[in-house]
Amino acid sequence: MVIDERQMTHQLSYQSSFMKKRHEQKLVILSIGLMMAFSIPISLLFNSEKEVFGYPMVLIYLFAVWMISIIISFVIVKKYDE
Repeated sequence: MVIDERQMTHQLSYQSSFMKKRHEQKLVILSIGLMMAFSIPISLLFNSEKEVFGYPMVLIYLFAVWMISIIISFVIVKKYDE
């Protein structure tokens, strides 16, 4: 059976296109944590009259969680890329 170079390259790129299981698990855990963090009961904990730089606390909370999740996702994907 002769495998030409094109099939071999396709096979190697197909195998390397999948993320390692532990990185997938970290992203799933992050997604579940974000669902809990963005849920209404947790978000309402920050719904107060206090303001930070003129913005309501709930808005600061939502954008802070969002920014932190982007950074964590970047770190996980960057480790996978190495």
